[in-house]
Amino acid sequence: MLKIGIAEDDPKIAGLLKSALEENNYQVLTVANGIDALELFMGESFNLLIIDVMMPGLNGIQLCKHIRENAMHTPILMLTAMGTIDDKVTGLEAGADDYLVKPFHLKELLARVAALLRRQPPLENKTEYKLYFEDLTLDTYSKEVSRDGKPIELSAKEFVLLELFMRNPNRLLSRQFIGEQAWDISFETGTNVIDVYINFLRKKIEKDFDRKLIHTKINMGYILK
Repeated sequence: MLKIGIAEDDPKIAGLLKSALEENNYQVLTVANGIDALELFMGESFNLLIIDVMMPGLNGIQLCKHIRENAMHTPILMLTAMGTIDDKVTGLEAGADDYLVKPFHLKELLARVAALLRRQPPLENKTEYKLYFEDLTLDTYSKEVSRDGKPIELSAKEFVLLELFMRNPNRLLSRQFIGEQAWDISFETGTNVIDVYINFLRKKIEKDFDRKLIHTKINMGYILK
């Protein structure tokens, strides 16, 4: 059974999340402040973490940074009542993989949870897990990425995006297609969350390299070439 950790100081919201997730066959542990959350999340293995931004002790941004600084790559879904673009970017830069603004529908939360928990089906030959594009290598088995032999650390969502591009090389991908494939849901047409994630990904796979791999087609989408 997949295990999800929730850090949420509002007992009503925490209870609703726990009930909804357990009804969908997830094991759920909850804590009500950032300090207890850090201790729990560092001490046990989880498949996914759901973290509220506004919490006592450590807030969600600080908690997320601590988790990533300790080289934990567990997918993180951030919850917040603050829905501005700057707020979302702050959460993503702290290491969150997805962002959900309160109030939200449980159906949408469950869809985002399912998307973050997606895993590749097992293959008989581990070499089949590797994808290549020029000097870029992605291993869907070990979740390791490298370029010209240099390891690159990606968040769970950045990994999903790069895998999507590497499975569709030299193909123009629309923002709608990327949203549907990487998040399993349709994004609002005005959101720039996809663009933010792609910028994060670009910075990591193109840093210290002269050749750029992900290119923008204005008003059309993105292409790996």
